[in-house]
Amino acid sequence: MTDTIIHPKMHHVNLKTIRLQEMIDWYGKVIGTRPLHQFEGGAWLSNDEANHRVALIAAPGLSDDPEKVTHCGMHHSAFEYESLDDLLASWERMDKLGIKPHMTLDHGMTTSFYYLDPDGNSVELQSDNFGDWSESAAFMMESKEFSANPIGVAVDPAKMLAARRAGVSIEEVQRRAYAGEYPATEPQDPRMPIEIPA
Repeated sequence: MTDTIIHPKMHHVNLKTIRLQEMIDWYGKVIGTRPLHQFEGGAWLSNDEANHRVALIAAPGLSDDPEKVTHCGMHHSAFEYESLDDLLASWERMDKLGIKPHMTLDHGMTTSFYYLDPDGNSVELQSDNFGDWSESAAFMMESKEFSANPIGVAVDPAKMLAARRAGVSIEEVQRRAYAGEYPATEPQDPRMPIEIPA
């Protein structure tokens, strides 16, 4: 045996639900999952080669928590795209389906759009602003900008997408977004009692 910590990778989230089919459909539309196994009490969904990334359990006796936002517990799960262009393309596709984010932020190290699934669980879709986890980690640890505002700034995905379509580089769109040049036009709901900087 060793005292060295072996670092496991995140494999899946498991959610309890009273809306099994709605949840299966929503995750399919949002992150492209498909059920690898489904029964009346649950489903295992995957969007890659893993046996599942989202597990859904529909157990008898479950009920909604009307005070979920103010209770302790998990705030969100997160999925990362390869690029800002992929994130913006997904935002546009979901917008056309009527799936709207409850919060859209540039955190400095990531651009992150947050959505609510049918049970009110927050799901973050993000892209790394540096394209390299070591660089984004260094930004978090060393940047005075990040220390001064670790939440980031609210952004407008439509303005960011328009800038990309006008030929503005990904790096420049990210710089402008973090500088507040694409301010959010929709109200931001952080799903917890904090203020989101404009």
